[in-house]
Amino acid sequence: MKNKHFIVFASVVYIGYVPYASGTITTLIAGIPLYIGFSKLPPVLYICALYIFFWFSCYVSHEAEIILREKDSSKIVIDELVGYLVTMIYLPVTWKIMIIGFILFRVIDIVKIYPANLVEIKIPGGLGVVLDDVVAGVYANIILQFIIRLFPELTVS
Repeated sequence: MKNKHFIVFASVVYIGYVPYASGTITTLIAGIPLYIGFSKLPPVLYICALYIFFWFSCYVSHEAEIILREKDSSKIVIDELVGYLVTMIYLPVTWKIMIIGFILFRVIDIVKIYPANLVEIKIPGGLGVVLDDVVAGVYANIILQFIIRLFPELTVS
């Protein structure tokens, strides 16, 4: 029964078992709603909640890797949620920004820009599973910060 709980969390209620684009689907149908909930928190609580969720995701991902006997299994998609929440730190909450953040995060996460590609390979267990998405989220956030400065009208709902 304990193993089932790890798989339910790591696969985000089995979305990870979708045979195609499970990370993208997870970010779209679970990441964006989770962000909307997180966005209602004051910034300090957002960061605290994200910190706790990060470590929870690392633990769950580590256990799921052991159960599934696969390194960074495509069934493990909880890391996509962490990466998207990192993407959206300190950004205005508008649909335009959420969608641009979604697209940027997914493209950067799929491409695995340095050092995300090394993190995925070099850091074992759940920490490695989640950290490469955090790196992608940081890149996406930085790019979004520049985009908002170039196009401030995106911050208007």
